[in-house]
Amino acid sequence: MADPRAHAREMARESIGRGDVTGWFDRLYSESLRDGFAISWVDLAPNQYLVEWLGRLANPPRGHALVVGCGYGDDAELLAGTGMDVTAFDVSPTAVARCRSRFPGSRVEYLVADVLRPPAQWIGAFEFVFEAYTVQVLPGEARSRCAASIGGMVAPGGTLLAVARSRRPEDPEGAMPWPLTRRELDLFLVPGMRLTELTELVEPGDPPVPRFVAEFARD
Repeated sequence: MADPRAHAREMARESIGRGDVTGWFDRLYSESLRDGFAISWVDLAPNQYLVEWLGRLANPPRGHALVVGCGYGDDAELLAGTGMDVTAFDVSPTAVARCRSRFPGSRVEYLVADVLRPPAQWIGAFEFVFEAYTVQVLPGEARSRCAASIGGMVAPGGTLLAVARSRRPEDPEGAMPWPLTRRELDLFLVPGMRLTELTELVEPGDPPVPRFVAEFARD
């Protein structure tokens, strides 16, 4: 395939145009495995910003962790290696099946679920929640629902770490994935949630990619 990213954008455009903002994910994962093309956000390695964040902590988080949009499971396995009890989910059954086949016997609970309609028992249930690149692939109202849903799954006293492409308000939105503005980080702020640390960086590339790494705490 000449341009897998363009293919993903076209799939997203068609699905969103039908009013289904998440249905294209499973199709993309299925076609990727069948046809052997890469998905841009699948590195088969833990997210570098999660690795760096954990490395700065004197003591890693404890309790129950949630990985949002887990892809092929590398972030979840990293967290499980710290001793946390980890639940990881993706809207794509194909991705979840791949997690289970990659990590047989894993301690992680891999589940199929939709961040826009999470199980009721997940609300306020997790001491640590990790989200990377999920909100930025959703448009409009689904975008704000997604961020609020993620924030709402953090337990009192818990932490959320979110990673996303970033842009200045005056910059064009561009093509999917649509970067977040600083103001859009406030979409995670459910009652009791506050932003505790924000790193703004530019990742080398052609072109370079600005990113937010945002840490939130829920009082």
